[in-house]
Amino acid sequence: MIRALFAGRRWTSLRLRLLVVFCLVALTAAVSASGIAYWLNREAVLTRTQDAALGDFRQEMQLRAAGLPAEPTPQEMQRTAELMAGSSPGYSVLLVHERKDGRKVFGAAGAATFGLDDVPKSLQHAVNDRQKTTAANDAEYHMYWQRTKPQGNPYLVGGTRIVGGGPTGYMYKSLATERDDLNALGWSLTIATGLALLGSALLAQAAARTVLKPIQRLGDAARRLGEGELDHRLDVSGTDELADLSHTFNKTAEALEKKVADMSAREEASRRFVADMSHELRTPLTALTAVAEVLEEEVDDLDPMIAPAVGLVVSETRRLNVLVENLMEVTRFDAGTARLVLDDVNVADQVTACIDARAWLDAVELDAGRGIVARLDPRRLDVILANLIGNALKHGGSPVRVSVALETADTDWLVVTIRDNGPGIPEEVLPHVFDRFYKASASRPKSDGSGLGLSIAMENAHIHGGDITAENGADGGAVFTLRLPGDVGKVSTDDVDA
Repeated sequence: MIRALFAGRRWTSLRLRLLVVFCLVALTAAVSASGIAYWLNREAVLTRTQDAALGDFRQEMQLRAAGLPAEPTPQEMQRTAELMAGSSPGYSVLLVHERKDGRKVFGAAGAATFGLDDVPKSLQHAVNDRQKTTAANDAEYHMYWQRTKPQGNPYLVGGTRIVGGGPTGYMYKSLATERDDLNALGWSLTIATGLALLGSALLAQAAARTVLKPIQRLGDAARRLGEGELDHRLDVSGTDELADLSHTFNKTAEALEKKVADMSAREEASRRFVADMSHELRTPLTALTAVAEVLEEEVDDLDPMIAPAVGLVVSETRRLNVLVENLMEVTRFDAGTARLVLDDVNVADQVTACIDARAWLDAVELDAGRGIVARLDPRRLDVILANLIGNALKHGGSPVRVSVALETADTDWLVVTIRDNGPGIPEEVLPHVFDRFYKASASRPKSDGSGLGLSIAMENAHIHGGDITAENGADGGAVFTLRLPGDVGKVSTDDVDA
């Protein structure tokens, strides 16, 4: 029943703990109550049966056994025993008289076969133990009883002796009926305990649904909020603590939505400002670049005092021009307007052209087969290579080794590895090398670079569906690995010997 009730439900640890706690509490309470009830009923049943049997036996001993002569015959003993057993059916009677010559005369009657060997020795000694009479003890002999289990069957054995000289009497009563009644009571209490456990499980399920369902809705709402649905709100009903929690969640979500909207607006404004500023700077920068190029051509004819200033203006103008171009590229990536213009590219030729255009042929060692052709954006590949190789030359030192390979697994991957000959990248810097405007040395905030080159290279790799990793080589030096997947375009290896 429980399995059918809970089938298909998703069990959480909190739900399971709630069910276990309810069941344990119910089980403890039910077992305790059943145990106490069983013990009280057992004592009441056994005490009532025991008192009735012993009381009747005492009375029969006083009325019949006490009337026997001082030296009864076996026939008299037997008849008296039969009368005692027949007057109150339910127990057997054994009468024992010890003659002066030491011989014992017995009289036994009743439904159960009953002999002196069935009476525990300890009970015989207690019954025959003659006590001194005192103010507190007015009788030499008393009645004693004991419960026994011969062959696993419960019996009540009681005995007493006639004061002043008379036979010793023992009664032997079966407690099988009481045992069966108590067993039936035990089964009833066990069933009641099981029903209590089942009821507690159903109650725990109802409580779990009442308590955990709002929590589940809150978790779903939080998950949707984390997925970007900032306008999602909870329906609030009631005035309990869960309703207060739902109110708090709604207020938090509303504040978060407003804050994110404000941040998005500011970010959009900043992005628009950078784009507009970069665009506006392009016109004066074009003019400055033209003037700088003219001044650079005439620098040999200028006054030696002015020539260094002209050189500085030319270099800073070029750096500013690169910075503006980088800012515009970053803005396109942030706005999501960057697009690929795919073409079949011979990777070795592309790398060679990139190195040659920047006069790096003497400082770069190229290891690339001429037959590797990939379909990708050649301009963006040139940007990636220029930034990675230029960074290696600037911070690592020559010679820089560039290797190109094609990995073929489930899909084809173009792998370009750039290794420099420098000291490597500090471990604390490695996680940040692709961050925008990150400078490894805080004491040198101004350098030839803009701090955007590696981040732009990474963005260009991502738009291809690839990635760039940075690490330190086993023999020293930094190693940058560019991986472009085959799903950008078909990547194939032409037969070099063809």
